[in-house]
Amino acid sequence: MTQAERAAQRVYDELLTRVGEANPRPRIEPARRLAELAGTPQLSYPVIQVAGTNGKTSTSRAIESLLRAHGMRTGLFTSPHLVSFTERFQLDGSPVGGQTLAEAWDELQPPLQVVDAELAEAGQGPITFFEALAVLAFTLFADAPVDVAVIEVGMGGEWDATNIADAEIAVFTPIDLDHTAILGSDIATIARTKAGIVKSGSTAVSAAQRPEALAELAEAAAYQGAHLYVAGRDFALADDRLAVGGRQIDARGLNGHAYDPAFVPLHGVHQAENVVLAIAAVEAFLGAERPIPEEVLDEGLAQLTSPGRLQLIGTDPVVYVDAAHNPHGAEALARAVTESFTFAELALVVGVLGEKDVVGLLQALAPIADRVILTAVDSPRSLDASGLAELADGVIEGVPLEVVDALPGALDTARAWAAEAGGRAVLVAGSVLLAGEAVAHARAEGWGIA
Repeated sequence: MTQAERAAQRVYDELLTRVGEANPRPRIEPARRLAELAGTPQLSYPVIQVAGTNGKTSTSRAIESLLRAHGMRTGLFTSPHLVSFTERFQLDGSPVGGQTLAEAWDELQPPLQVVDAELAEAGQGPITFFEALAVLAFTLFADAPVDVAVIEVGMGGEWDATNIADAEIAVFTPIDLDHTAILGSDIATIARTKAGIVKSGSTAVSAAQRPEALAELAEAAAYQGAHLYVAGRDFALADDRLAVGGRQIDARGLNGHAYDPAFVPLHGVHQAENVVLAIAAVEAFLGAERPIPEEVLDEGLAQLTSPGRLQLIGTDPVVYVDAAHNPHGAEALARAVTESFTFAELALVVGVLGEKDVVGLLQALAPIADRVILTAVDSPRSLDASGLAELADGVIEGVPLEVVDALPGALDTARAWAAEAGGRAVLVAGSVLLAGEAVAHARAEGWGIA
């Protein structure tokens, strides 16, 4: 481990002593107070904030890539990470250096001690993992400094720690059911919470939404005096075609401008939709009256990546990973696999966290599976492999099911099966953490792709 890696690991280890990001507290004032004591770094640059249920990270990465191609110095904050903690904080498209991260973290220690003490006196719990993480990101970007920061919401919106920023542009990817125990049991309630990122006089840009979600976004925009642009009404994916290694898209921007056909190096129509949403968000930020220059669009899309989203990590045999972890994401994944690939047979390696809609996720994945290997995620929140098998037994029919307790063994089993006949492949899905494990395993084993 290098000195920079040790520095980053120290920051991560210290953050892990705090309440984890899977258990957010519905509050925002502690994060705001911490940022205040740190010099309100979130007010040092324009912010584009991205909320939604699925597609947040891919959309955030596309927005950042387009802005960087436009010549702007960018900051990008996403979560969770796949392999390295520093992935969450990017400057100009690259993870922040470990030493830089550690220096910013050390700067935050005096304010953290003050706020923790204030919270203890008030009978509240200390600053959480994600509250500290968000303020750390804002600090890193202020120190850089950046011209613009693209900030992915952690969970919800209204009380998410990232919402201490006064975002000029609020972006909404498709809203669906997820984290229902925390955000609410119906889409309208979840959308209402996410709509809390819309600020007074700002601009909101939304993917196509279910009517009840769109109604909440429209109400929030009207209340804040914000302009709301919606996919299908104000901008559109005019056409989308399968291409080698991705999609060929025709996009119509906010001003009605029809862009030249552009190549998106990602798989699935949902990624084409994410990119068009990103184009609209960038137009809104730069000025909706003029389109993005074609050369900027081409450069921004050419350099676009989305790790953990149908990411190839092995070729002998073929192994892909995807971070889909809820029914909506799994449905998009299944469509993308069907549209983009011609595998003769596909083995799924599936691991799921216990709080997820496991049955819904398995139902969405079942149609593309010729074999399923059920395993556990390396997390205390994981559903164990045998418990997953009990649920899968009533959902996935006519397909061989195997149980392997840990991912390395599950991958060995799946790869051995895939190697037995031509045209077979392996897909790992069900959890962001599982996708990260698979990527790390592929690197450790020297598969030469991830």
